[in-house]
Amino acid sequence: MIEIPRGAFARPGTSLDFKTGTWRVERPVHQRRAAPCHSACPAGEDAQAYLAKAEVGDLRGAWETLVAANPLPAITGRVCHHPCESACNRRHYDDAITIHGVERFLGDRALHEGWAYPVAAPGSEAPRVAVVGAGPAGLSAAYHLLRNGCRITLIDAMPAAGGTMRTAIPRYRLPTEILDQELDRIVALPGIDFRPQTRLGRDISLQELQAEHQALFLGPGRRKGREWSADFAVPGDLHTGLQLLEAWVAEGTLPDQPRSVAIVGGGNTAVDLARVLRRQGVEQVHLISHQRVPAPDVPADDAMRATSREVSQAIEEGVTIHEHRGVRRLILRGERVVGMELVHMKKLVGQDGRLRRVAFEGTETVLHVDHVIPAIGQDVDPEGFNGLVERGQMNVEPWWGELRGHPNIFSGGDARSDHGTVSEAVGDGRRAALGIMRRLSAQPLDPGAPPEPIPFDDLNVHYFEPLPAAREPVLPPEHRKGLEEIEGGLDGSGVRNEAHRCLSCGDCLACDNCWTLCPDQSVLKTREIAADGSHYVFDYDYCKGCGICAHECPTGYIRMIPE
Repeated sequence: MIEIPRGAFARPGTSLDFKTGTWRVERPVHQRRAAPCHSACPAGEDAQAYLAKAEVGDLRGAWETLVAANPLPAITGRVCHHPCESACNRRHYDDAITIHGVERFLGDRALHEGWAYPVAAPGSEAPRVAVVGAGPAGLSAAYHLLRNGCRITLIDAMPAAGGTMRTAIPRYRLPTEILDQELDRIVALPGIDFRPQTRLGRDISLQELQAEHQALFLGPGRRKGREWSADFAVPGDLHTGLQLLEAWVAEGTLPDQPRSVAIVGGGNTAVDLARVLRRQGVEQVHLISHQRVPAPDVPADDAMRATSREVSQAIEEGVTIHEHRGVRRLILRGERVVGMELVHMKKLVGQDGRLRRVAFEGTETVLHVDHVIPAIGQDVDPEGFNGLVERGQMNVEPWWGELRGHPNIFSGGDARSDHGTVSEAVGDGRRAALGIMRRLSAQPLDPGAPPEPIPFDDLNVHYFEPLPAAREPVLPPEHRKGLEEIEGGLDGSGVRNEAHRCLSCGDCLACDNCWTLCPDQSVLKTREIAADGSHYVFDYDYCKGCGICAHECPTGYIRMIPE
């Protein structure tokens, strides 16, 4: 035992003899928690990670971090419904981060600079996997399988890759040159054997693919229109919404130009077609939906499936939306539509306990229109799939996308019943690729429990300054006449602004608060990155567990746990 003389407690080194860590009942720990943007992203992007690289000017590193999850950022940055922004904690402080704008900027910069995907060519002995369908799900699956060392046979019935991104998304949302540049780079990667104009069931069979490959991914999309009638009445000139939308995207025009049109449906196809008809010069375009226009106070299960900003822009462009309405009957003159009877729809609980839409008797109204177009969804064409298509869809396990009862066959994208966006399809392809790799290495398909995103209340926002979000330019409604892209992109200063605004939720941003404010100097700063990914370690010999470091941590990265 060291004898300390009277009055000498302040001599250098004497404090090291008092290991005050024995006083502690709680101790601080570093615990990285999921940012809500990451948890909400259907493609699996870690926006926080690439925003951090963008903030320090490492744009290529930010893009490489982004394409580790999503190989189509120039596309999804334009067409994604960006649920990451709806989940962003910053929206509780001022404005959500404009994540999709940064995503688009990085994707466009990669195309302009010719940045190569960080993917190595597979060896000659690498496993072979077949991918059916070169839409977003198939392209994502092929890309991630290649990243994991597989050789890919990618087939598609169309002359070029893209699926419905090419055939059904209007060019004012997704310019052809961007689509071509992004997709051409992927299908040209060494290790991907792309075979366009190859139809399953006509040019090659499912059995042949299974014999030559160790696993299959099926991403055929949905292009087979569903039958539709109103009280068994069908107009003689009936076309589905997808058929007309594909015709307009391909030709830039439609065969007929009625004065007034009613579109039945509330998805992206219905909204895109409504906007196309307005551009075509149709005076009155009505959208009939069982759901409501998306808004912050509208429950998710009662909102139209279409992307919220697309619905808002459609209304700006003169589309009339009839919420909570169904079609009771058509009014025909011969086989030609002259009107339709609408009825208010409400939700009621059925005998099985499930909510169903039912007509509210006595609320019928007549809408005079010249043409009616159903856009109520499509089904998977079952040709060539040997009974794998059930009721117009693929019956898959929800996380990995493996077909139930068919090991080593996976599916994703629109072929599933629960997905319908490009970003969801990209995420399906990524997870299916990981599932295939697990199957090939005889590992169990157990995703584990998803991490809980860190809530806003666990952040200390006193260390952040209010700063408005950078917004991309948008064409005013009166200028939206043709194929000009409606939404512009952020510039470099806007990207830096958004990267700086990121709260780095649940992760260390190396602010030095814990190191500076610890009264016992028991937070040590390291030159190299510590095992937990930060630049700090706790010296528990002297930490009294006061909790100042946790309280003053801006991002909720430090937590106090019982000793």
